[in-house]
Amino acid sequence: MSVQVAQTDKDAFQRDGVVPLRQVLDADWLGRIAAAIEADIHQPGPFYHGYETEGEGRFHGNLRLWETHATFREVCQNSPLPAIAQHFFDSEKVNLLYDQLFVKEVAMSQRTRWHNDQPYWPIRGWQVLSIWIALDPTTAANGRLEFIRGSHKWGRWFQPEVFGKTSAISQYERNPDYEDIPDIEADRDSYDLISWDLEPGDVYVFHGMTVHGAGATACRIEDVAAIPCATPVMMWFTTRAPEPANRYCVTHSAMATRWTANATR
Repeated sequence: MSVQVAQTDKDAFQRDGVVPLRQVLDADWLGRIAAAIEADIHQPGPFYHGYETEGEGRFHGNLRLWETHATFREVCQNSPLPAIAQHFFDSEKVNLLYDQLFVKEVAMSQRTRWHNDQPYWPIRGWQVLSIWIALDPTTAANGRLEFIRGSHKWGRWFQPEVFGKTSAISQYERNPDYEDIPDIEADRDSYDLISWDLEPGDVYVFHGMTVHGAGATACRIEDVAAIPCATPVMMWFTTRAPEPANRYCVTHSAMATRWTANATR
């Protein structure tokens, strides 16, 4: 399945820090990913980091799944997603940083707090992106992602914080070069918030510095047959010269796969 990225989408990504792409993955890919996620929920891989929740739903998390699970490895290496990253980077090579999984079940009352991703990772550079896959219809009612338009250009590195109580980590080391993120949720009208409903197979492509968060899954368990908000994500970056790693960074994410890409042009 070949995917072409329009120049208008590349321009929107550079301008806004995020763009939706429609019908990137077909039914075969979606079915394989859904089965792999179910398998990980029932028998998590070695980097499991589920969160305690407020309410009825579970918050399952895992990362680096491609290292131990053949389907996730196929998604990272042979799906249309690496080629999409190449299009946005105008690069001949992309490198995977890691993949991660978040599964937020219905009836979860807590938000995924506002943050930008790159302060969590041991990478610097501008060409860094994530690809977030919708496996189910994604709307405001079941906690779709929201983004602050243009926030990737702020040049502000926000201190990493945990997304909930988990056995994986208690707190992140404090980086004196980072700042605490403002209370965006309490002052939403002051920000240019953007989001889109997605259908299965659609994706968000967003910059590593774009500030984003997600709402509660407001629908009830009996209203939904499938698990909503089971979201694979892929991350890439490109650097033309090695840059020092951020020693304060501790890798943390959802079902996401992160690639790094070396620009060779």
